[in-house]
Amino acid sequence: MVESSSTPGPNAARARTHTGMPVDLRVVEPDQFGNLLQHFTGSARHNVALREAAVRRGLHISEYGILDDATGETTRCATEEAVYERLGLAWIPPELREDRGELQAAADGTLPDRLIEVGDLRGDLHMHTTASDGRNTVEEMARGALERGLEYIAITDHSATHGFGNHVTPDQLRAQIEHVRAVNARIDGIEVLVGTETNILPDGSPDYDDDLLAELDWVIGSVHTSFGMAEAEMTKRMVAACEHPWIDAIGHPTGRKIERRRPYALNVDALLEAAARTGTMLEINSAGDRRDLDDVHARAAAAAGVRILVDSDAHGTSTLSIVRWGIATARRAWLRREDVANTLPWARFGPLRKRAQRRGGS
Repeated sequence: MVESSSTPGPNAARARTHTGMPVDLRVVEPDQFGNLLQHFTGSARHNVALREAAVRRGLHISEYGILDDATGETTRCATEEAVYERLGLAWIPPELREDRGELQAAADGTLPDRLIEVGDLRGDLHMHTTASDGRNTVEEMARGALERGLEYIAITDHSATHGFGNHVTPDQLRAQIEHVRAVNARIDGIEVLVGTETNILPDGSPDYDDDLLAELDWVIGSVHTSFGMAEAEMTKRMVAACEHPWIDAIGHPTGRKIERRRPYALNVDALLEAAARTGTMLEINSAGDRRDLDDVHARAAAAAGVRILVDSDAHGTSTLSIVRWGIATARRAWLRREDVANTLPWARFGPLRKRAQRRGGS
């Protein structure tokens, strides 16, 4: 249902949906569609920077075309690529249009050659089952992932101190190890890892004993308690987690919940340094209210040499597909397929785990 609003001009209309979202409708000739699409795609900062760069060349950009001051002629572009070409630039993907160096990269020919896509993912290293707060069994999650074309997954149910109930005690985790390995032996075409999402305690240690963690195939550590620590203490906590020999990755590293909870106080640069130094992977969590790491931090992580994951944090087979939001964040971070560790096939990803390196790459 759309409720009509004021009309801004003869080739435009405005409306508002039943949810309150405003909608602008613009109508142009086919040979102006690229001008229109570029004008209304990306951030205002990108368009301002683009217009300023064009003015220095004697050009003026609008949704209707590109006016050349010297000739008085207007170039109408049917595609966005033609718009950027007229300005002497390579086409800039919409996700990069944030005035964060993309114009210079487009001029220099140093934009990413191809941004990551959902189909590049080969694994998903963070998901939950009915053993904790998920809605599907281990086998159902595995078969759902297989249907999506994945080659490996990790079952990472919540640990005993995560504070929200529906957790896995140490004894239950020992039973889970046998169960997951039986499922893995039964299903062809996918590697099903037995893992945990262990709570990172205030001192940076995991909430399972090291001997138990050593029996697993994968450990992702996340902060689920004590969010209000001061920055120095929280940073020390996260660095200690990176330094732990059995924690392979950090989940949703800044703890933000979009429009619900701010990130906890954390020196992200110190976390990136620790992750790069220790070989600890950092996650882009795809949950719609997390998308954490965000695009700014994910780009900085890649620049620091950190291995990045894009995980679903799925709590059912129906939410395995939310990796599209994590991929959208990764694309905004300029990430390519080779910047994300779980685009690798299992034979190459498996040896990157800390436990594989401790055991000689097996």
